[in-house]
Amino acid sequence: MDTARPDRGAWRPHEITCDEAGTRDLAGWLDELGPDRLTGLLTERRALVFRGFGIGPDAVEAVLDRLVPDRLPYVHGNSPRSRVSGNLYTSTEYPPQYTISMHNELSYAHRWPTRLAFYCEKAAESGGATPVLDGELWLDSLDAEVREGFAGGVRYVQNLHDGFGFGKSWQATFETEDRRAVEAFLAGSGAEWEWGSEGLRVVQVRPATAKHPVTGSEVWFNQADQWHPAGLGDETSTELYDILPPEEFPQYVTFADGTPIPDAHIEQILNRGLECAVDVDWRDGDVLLIDNVLIAHGRRPFTGKRRVLVAMSARGPA
Repeated sequence: MDTARPDRGAWRPHEITCDEAGTRDLAGWLDELGPDRLTGLLTERRALVFRGFGIGPDAVEAVLDRLVPDRLPYVHGNSPRSRVSGNLYTSTEYPPQYTISMHNELSYAHRWPTRLAFYCEKAAESGGATPVLDGELWLDSLDAEVREGFAGGVRYVQNLHDGFGFGKSWQATFETEDRRAVEAFLAGSGAEWEWGSEGLRVVQVRPATAKHPVTGSEVWFNQADQWHPAGLGDETSTELYDILPPEEFPQYVTFADGTPIPDAHIEQILNRGLECAVDVDWRDGDVLLIDNVLIAHGRRPFTGKRRVLVAMSARGPA
């Protein structure tokens, strides 16, 4: 398999249409392709868009069974979403007027999904594209000062309330009411945690970049810009600073040694990620499969109703 990296200016997700496949039976076509060839194709192309197969809500489960087998629960996830069925979830439920910046799913955690599948049940009236981004390009786009600042890694802080407060509760984050189950999960994560009168505090240090286990590509792989106040917008950031010290925010981030990350670093990471991204403009029934290490994703603002579902599989290495 040729995993040579495409020209950066020319890279786009690889589109597979029903006409090219010679069938509208996507699940059957994936069976003929086989899981090994699918994995090879995804690694080579980084992101695949399946279009024109007319996938309805009653047929999507069969397709997802082929694309993301052994689907994972969204345990330790920090974004608001709802479980649809089994381990199939709505995409992040932030208000439609907001952009969701580029990120790799659960890159702050000790394990992460290696692939994600998105299904468009209902495209937005306008906007609502899912931008995707080559993580190696994102890393290369950053100034040397920013890359060097993050060389030691990222320190993530979560303050998860017990049911009342800002952000997500620990119960919603870990999809359980059992404290022992949370402790068992965290025990193997390398994180530090502490129960308090108002909930759970989790602190973990993770690398800022990752290397793909097959291609060896080094990619930008952290969520510092989403956890930092500068990534929230001036109004939201000011409101938080007025209420709480940073270490008590629902989620907060510093350099690995606890040194504050300059706002300008965060703004550069966020802006260059969105500038370098390629939009996947949804049509009803589309399916997008991405390699979650090689490719970051986000969301453009939209109007009208939009329903995009997501499923994850195959945890990455610790």
